[in-house]
Amino acid sequence: MDPKNEELLIEAARKGDEKSFMLLFENHQETVFRFAYRMVGSETVAQDLAQECFLSLLQSRVRFNGDRASLKTYLYGMVRNMARRHFRQAGLEVSLDDCEEPPAPMIGEENVLQQEISATVQRAIARLPLLQREALLLFEYEDLSLDEIARILEIDAGTVKSRLYRARENLRRMLASYSNAGERG
Repeated sequence: MDPKNEELLIEAARKGDEKSFMLLFENHQETVFRFAYRMVGSETVAQDLAQECFLSLLQSRVRFNGDRASLKTYLYGMVRNMARRHFRQAGLEVSLDDCEEPPAPMIGEENVLQQEISATVQRAIARLPLLQREALLLFEYEDLSLDEIARILEIDAGTVKSRLYRARENLRRMLASYSNAGERG
């Protein structure tokens, strides 16, 4: 969707136009929830953060500017800040060892193995330092460019590259026993 159209939809939604709000919500809700879930590891908290994100968009004194970034990028930044506030208020960094698992259908042995590998990788990502985790999630899972991530995180692209490198090195170290087991077996 064109950023200028999104600005108009936001303004209309702020004035009470339910159709405009629903269009914005339907276009971005899944993305906002998915990123929030990957950041906090809890479906319940992610739903709360996503809802808070859309409410803040309507009530925000800081206006979305389509000339600076896409609405998607703006929403990622909002969710990131809300997740960080959640961590600070809770006095912790969430580890997926303590989090709810997303519901997943189990069909056959291959899916069981794939789910086990996926859960192991998710737990490793959850153990990454927050700054590395958010850069990795935005790049690998949300498929954003380095420039988009730099805008969201309010850092330069070189710092994004550095965080991605460190995140991958940490993951490689955390998951080394799995790759070594595959070489032996």
